[in-house]
Amino acid sequence: MTTLLSQIDSPDDLRQLDKSQLPQLATEIRALIVDSVQQTGGHISSNLGVVELTLALHYVFKTPEDRFVWDVGHQSYAHKILTGRRDQMSTMRQAGGLSGFPKRSESPYDTFGVGHSSTSISAALGMALAAQAQYSQRHSVAIIGDGALTAGQAYEALAHAGDLNANLLVVLNDNEMSISRNVGGMSNYLARMLSGNFYTTAREGSKKVLEKLPSAWEFARRAEEHMKGMVIPGTLFEEMGFNYIGPIDGHDLDTLLSTLSNLRDRKGPQFLHIVTKKGKGYQPAEEQPNKYHGVSPANSQAAGPSYTSVFGDWLCDMAAESEDLIAITPAMCDGSGLSHFSEQFPERYFDVGIAEQHAVTLAAGIASEGKKPVVAIYSTFLQRAYDQLIHDVAIQNLPVLFAIDRGGLVGADGATHAGSFDLSYLRCVPNMLIMAPADENECRQMLTTGYQHNGPSAVRYPRGSGPGAEIETTLTPLTIGQAETKSEGSRVAILGFGSMVKTAQEAGETLEATVVNMRFIKPLDTTLIDNIAANHELIITIEENAKLGGAGSGVAEYLLSKGASTPIKILGLPDNFLDHGQHQQMLVDCGLSVEGIINTVKQHFPA
Repeated sequence: MTTLLSQIDSPDDLRQLDKSQLPQLATEIRALIVDSVQQTGGHISSNLGVVELTLALHYVFKTPEDRFVWDVGHQSYAHKILTGRRDQMSTMRQAGGLSGFPKRSESPYDTFGVGHSSTSISAALGMALAAQAQYSQRHSVAIIGDGALTAGQAYEALAHAGDLNANLLVVLNDNEMSISRNVGGMSNYLARMLSGNFYTTAREGSKKVLEKLPSAWEFARRAEEHMKGMVIPGTLFEEMGFNYIGPIDGHDLDTLLSTLSNLRDRKGPQFLHIVTKKGKGYQPAEEQPNKYHGVSPANSQAAGPSYTSVFGDWLCDMAAESEDLIAITPAMCDGSGLSHFSEQFPERYFDVGIAEQHAVTLAAGIASEGKKPVVAIYSTFLQRAYDQLIHDVAIQNLPVLFAIDRGGLVGADGATHAGSFDLSYLRCVPNMLIMAPADENECRQMLTTGYQHNGPSAVRYPRGSGPGAEIETTLTPLTIGQAETKSEGSRVAILGFGSMVKTAQEAGETLEATVVNMRFIKPLDTTLIDNIAANHELIITIEENAKLGGAGSGVAEYLLSKGASTPIKILGLPDNFLDHGQHQQMLVDCGLSVEGIINTVKQHFPA
């Protein structure tokens, strides 16, 4: 049976359809999204919510000449399907396959890479200004939603755009009723009326007449604002210089098509507010949109408790013992393991939205008053708050514990989500205590160590489960700066950091090498390093972090400062961004494997 979707290889094909065929096409796209994500893993809820919007945008605008910037980028699956990648959806997030986010190198329809949130308005405004400088009539559209409007950068861009006359359309996909519940027939009617030519012409004509009578013009302007304010929740955006339209039903194709057609022909900054339902058309996702926000492939099985769940359990245990503990997350309650804590200790739990900078300075303020904040954050997202970490936490030596999830490679999520740099960018900051656990129980011990430390600290752990260590229920700290020797050898010493300790141990058995679980990136166990250098012919360091400036660099810098002559080989992530793929294979490709260590030794000691 021939489907409508099988006939769509580009938006040009879409625009050949009659509008009456679009609802059927929306149904077919939803079925493909659900089927694909069940195979590959990825995001279901957010993508199902924007199917009608995606259809309407590509139907009205002339892509790729017109520019779309999707934000957050994980809501772009329908966009990928309509832009020539339908038959590649089964390769999503797989090595050599489609990215789970817009990617400029993947398609001319992906105008901007958006792996993190809240960048679309800035990028689309830049594109609009470039079009203006090129005397081009192309349109720039920022589609922002799924919480992305909670970040400060989005408001910085709105403030700038409203002060310019660039032709920019911002579409707010409000899928959590975060701004308004005012959706229905009257709202849809008003949106069509206010975005239409009659209203626009009348408004501009009246403006020209009344501007000659300043008091009359001011009265009319205020009357219009009050009228719109009674029925439209867009006063904020109007005050920022946008023409606000909405909210409208984001699943009503007729309203979407007519409103977008009207706004396409309007000059200056426009703001369209639509309300959608996450998980639309797929009952499990509609009932539990957060659970189906990001899912694993249907046949995947967890090997054991994840580091994230270990952190979540520790947080609840420590909070029961210490009333000073306060937990903060930038919109990653489930992903960072705070769900149980938020239920058990709601008065000590703060989700600040996608506002990483605010999260860190908020923690600094809390710490300055004698409390003990814990910031649960992904490694890649902490990059956004680096200035605050330095200026607001480290300079003041405040006791903020950073529980850094997703340290190292993240497999299918790719370069934008990989925690490749945290050891490098944290190690150079004074006052920081930095730890990386080799197993689940050590993660718990390190969290306790950091919490009890009177200064800033970080525990950096990988995505997924660990080697399966037995987890103690006690809250026992480690001795700061003390490594753990796992085995004694002779010629070769392997210093493993965090997730690479198990690999180091396996290689050490074959090589009859000394193996050390370094535990601390800062401060290093320099006494042990001195002893290693004096009694071995080769030192190998291994970490799931960039080689440049990472933990191995710290060891090399120390040996150099002491004038030690023992050769050192640093194994880590290469100096390039790594695309998505299977995590273990990515490690092998980077030489972060048993074979990689053995080959390094063979190259140094050619037999």
